[in-house]
Amino acid sequence: MNGGLPDTTAGATGSPPCHGVALDAQARCTHWHSPLDIVAIKFRCCGRFYACHACHAEMETHLPQVWATSEFAEHAVLCGACRCTMSIADYLDCASRC
Repeated sequence: MNGGLPDTTAGATGSPPCHGVALDAQARCTHWHSPLDIVAIKFRCCGRFYACHACHAEMETHLPQVWATSEFAEHAVLCGACRCTMSIADYLDCASRC
């Protein structure tokens, strides 16, 4: 755990916060920080967006839960550039473009 106080980056008004370790303005974390690593994941277990699975593991005390394919309509992907969310299905079909 990160002292119980997660690093958080908030974007546009109304966009959900993204949690992680040493985040930049586009949700890159200490674990993943290439120019393309700007997608955060909403974890089914806690409903919070994390920059990556390693950030979730460091900052939460529970195990992650995976979204079932029947739940792919859930807006569980956050673009760190524009701060829009999209469904898991839309993300899988978008060719890595928001």
